Amino acid sequence: MVVSVARTRITPLLRERLVPLPEVEDPDFAAFADRFAPARVVLLGEATHGTSEFYRARAAITQRLVAHHGFCVVAVEADWPDAARIDRYLRHRADTPFPNETFARFPAWMWRNREILDLARGLRTFNAGREAADQVRFRGLDVYSLGASMAAVLDYLDRVDPAAARQARDRYGCLSPWHAKPERYGREVMFGAKHPCEDAVTSILHDLQEKQLAYAAQDPDAYLDAAQNARIVRAAEQYYRIMYRGSVESWNIRDRHMFDTLQHLVAGGRKAVVWAHNSHIGHAGATAMGWEGEFNIGELAKTAYGDEAVLVGFGTDRGTVAAADDWDEPMQVMKVRPVREDSHEALFREAGLPRAFLDLREPGAGALREAWTAPRRERAIGVVYRPRTELQSHYFEAVLPEQFDAYVWLEETRAVTPLQAGEIRSGESETFPSGL
Repeated sequence: MVVSVARTRITPLLRERLVPLPEVEDPDFAAFADRFAPARVVLLGEATHGTSEFYRARAAITQRLVAHHGFCVVAVEADWPDAARIDRYLRHRADTPFPNETFARFPAWMWRNREILDLARGLRTFNAGREAADQVRFRGLDVYSLGASMAAVLDYLDRVDPAAARQARDRYGCLSPWHAKPERYGREVMFGAKHPCEDAVTSILHDLQEKQLAYAAQDPDAYLDAAQNARIVRAAEQYYRIMYRGSVESWNIRDRHMFDTLQHLVAGGRKAVVWAHNSHIGHAGATAMGWEGEFNIGELAKTAYGDEAVLVGFGTDRGTVAAADDWDEPMQVMKVRPVREDSHEALFREAGLPRAFLDLREPGAGALREAWTAPRRERAIGVVYRPRTELQSHYFEAVLPEQFDAYVWLEETRAVTPLQAGEIRSGESETFPSGL
């Protein structure tokens, strides 16, 4: 019944509002992004973590916003220390965006891929010859880099304040035994075998903030990097400490940290493009996750910036995807099943365009929004894909017109291309491990 009603009421209205798009490689593909020019933050989603077209479409949109509309920060769902290496490459301070240690942990293919390399090269070209203040930056938002962030803070303090470094090393010693497997720290705290390290890691951040004037006077960028890594250690300690209490609380800590980081990045009037999964950038209040108490970056951005935050979802029907069948398992190129008939994506498929853009903010979309108010299923594939249990593992309910401001439809898609050894030329290091 739901499917037939959708086809008779929603699909014709949707077909009227969809704007056909050329191939992603077409120079005019991202022309629709000009309408996002007044925004302060544009959040670009993805329905999977391993689809080439999503990466390339977001790259085209990002480069247009950077080149023509004053956006100067690209903030991604990735670890800050790894993203900082790409940032140095963009700003002509390094010869490669991917030294050996960059994005080495699971899921390496999510960022260490041909599509990100192409984006990095394009933004590096944009930055050439520009003053540092006018260069675009590439930043990570995520919370998972506990060990790398502790090491970055200590390395910084070793250089600028050896006495503070010794004190910080002693305080971080509370977490050091668990930096490689931080989830074990949370388990030990939960079962009373370990005292929490919250006070110790928070004190390091406070000390850095109290000495900001002295530290930043020497090297503002280095101080910013160290302070952000200290924030990550604090957030990661909290995240892993409570992860065994339940998924809602840990999810909220992670997305709160990512949004707080975004706010630091756009302070002073800077404009940012955000790359993250649909589940992070679509308004959580319009989804089952929000109905169960979770919030996300998209909801927080809407609360903070209103219409100056634009939430853009991405969807596909079928093709291939780079994913694993379980956490820490090898990447595979997996076939993506066609979406269910009772899904939002099926409405786009029924509309009949292979590539299309939908702006749900336009006044003319009012009839479509009014007809499209019932929850339907929506698919979300992360770094793990389980086709055999797809309904239980990858579908959730949402009201799409309330979840996103706009939507990019790419009917058939293929997997991202993990980088292989020997792909970096023109003076860049050939340091890529085979098969990642």
